[in-house]
Amino acid sequence: MVGSIEFDLIICGSGLAGLRAAIEAAKKNSKIKIGIVSKVQVMRSHSVSAEGGTAAVLFEDEGDTIESHIYDTVKGSDFLADQDVAKRLCEEMPQEIRQLDHWGMPWSRRDDGRIDQRNFGGYSFPRATYASDKVGFFEMQTLYDTCQKFENIEYLNEWFATSIIHDGNKFMGLTAIEISSGNFYQIKAKALIIATGGAGRIYSFSTYALSSTPDGLDMAYRAGMALKDMEFVQFHPTGILPSGILITEGARGEGGYLLNNKGERFMKKYAAAKMELAPRDIVSRAIMTEINEGNGFKHETGVDCMKLDLRHLGDEKIKEKLGGIREISIKFSGVDPADEILDIRPVCHYMMGGIHTNIDGATELQGVWAAGEAACNSVHGSNRLGANSTSECIVWGKITGSLAVDYIEKSTNSNPWPHHLVTLEEKRIYDGIFRGNGDVNPYDIKQELTDTMNEKAYVYKNEKNLIEGLKKIRQLKEQTWKHVDDSAKEYNTNFINVMELDSMFRTAEIVLIGAINRKESRGAHSRTDYPKRDDANFLHHTLAYYDPKEPIMKTHPVTITNYQPVERKY
Repeated sequence: MVGSIEFDLIICGSGLAGLRAAIEAAKKNSKIKIGIVSKVQVMRSHSVSAEGGTAAVLFEDEGDTIESHIYDTVKGSDFLADQDVAKRLCEEMPQEIRQLDHWGMPWSRRDDGRIDQRNFGGYSFPRATYASDKVGFFEMQTLYDTCQKFENIEYLNEWFATSIIHDGNKFMGLTAIEISSGNFYQIKAKALIIATGGAGRIYSFSTYALSSTPDGLDMAYRAGMALKDMEFVQFHPTGILPSGILITEGARGEGGYLLNNKGERFMKKYAAAKMELAPRDIVSRAIMTEINEGNGFKHETGVDCMKLDLRHLGDEKIKEKLGGIREISIKFSGVDPADEILDIRPVCHYMMGGIHTNIDGATELQGVWAAGEAACNSVHGSNRLGANSTSECIVWGKITGSLAVDYIEKSTNSNPWPHHLVTLEEKRIYDGIFRGNGDVNPYDIKQELTDTMNEKAYVYKNEKNLIEGLKKIRQLKEQTWKHVDDSAKEYNTNFINVMELDSMFRTAEIVLIGAINRKESRGAHSRTDYPKRDDANFLHHTLAYYDPKEPIMKTHPVTITNYQPVERKY
């Protein structure tokens, strides 16, 4: 028996982008019924773990300009960002910082009471607006509190969305499992905003929450929408060992040093003007180059690493501005950064790629938008600057929330509800997975999949490793892992985990194929066999469309307005 629910607007995902979209939609029309569908409790969304800042130009009276923010973003992207989209981000964001302030966001302040900003990699001015080093948590709290003002927002906490229902060109609804009861539902609606976050758990060494699997991306992909630029995976330079938990870029923004085993601040060799505050792709490559040249340290786990030194900042400054990462360092590495230096290594942190959208966040399926890390509106190109991601979530949360309401107000009754699609989805997940057979442990397969991505598609890539990685992943996919040992109906996390793994396979395959096809080095995609950027052949976006055999790969033009590509130097 399939349960049935109806909303006007479904927002899939309850992080920064999802909550900002809900507020905008509810504010614009108090009559429409909004359902936030989230596989976790709202304040457990991965957005709460953002640490360092949210980028915006606040002090033009001190010399900063919107134009400078746009150019820094485009240059940081290695000229693959769509420049009209970067412009929109930078123009919209200052007002959003002030809006959050009005809603009660506890921004860190200067002595004169004005909102404070810190340095971040790749920027010409300090423009990472911060709240100690817990900016994501405080932003989420502020948005969640604001959502409580609206009676037309309903939360479906701990629901796992499995497929998008449409009539071939227009959105009609979702199918989802209520995790607490195990019941399967069809959720009818006029519009959908996908804000399900990134796919970083396809890597085992990752800053992402364990829930950050690509279910939302895969759901869109299987419904015929393209995934764009998935080969561009960002590795944050400073993940602590052995957990991979993030040490914010704010640590370097406050003056932290990166050191090799000779005690040198080695960034002077790679980005003399910016040092530790070069963009993330450059710092991550510098760390791996130093390690490859024998200038690294051995962590007790046997992994090569570098050191991050914050001791000179002093106990007081660390407690005030970096209290969160101090706590993380003590808990997860047994090191107090005020007294000792930290072991760090580049860690999977962000996906520049996602669901292909236009500048408004609209996807190729009528009635569906995507916002935040799940979307790829091409604002980050091939490398995102730190603090631009929380900005992107907030700006496109607002934009998509508003546009979805406009669409709902004009929408007319569509075709009859396609019951056969719900039946097909029920068959796919229950017959294909829940009641599937197999003697291979899906958790072992998941570990092998994520370890393969770590080994074959890390900071530096080459054709041999990428092809080996793709072959290995396809071999793993053929094994009999599609089965669930737990037969419980309620809270069957085993069932959820195996469905997540199903999505991880398709997404990892797209990342590897995109990386094999892009025979150049650009931004976060760095190939030792093609070390130069090749604008003649690869100044384009990559699109992947679903096909049961393997993804259909296409290209899409980059929007260049004011800035022609030049060599990127810092």
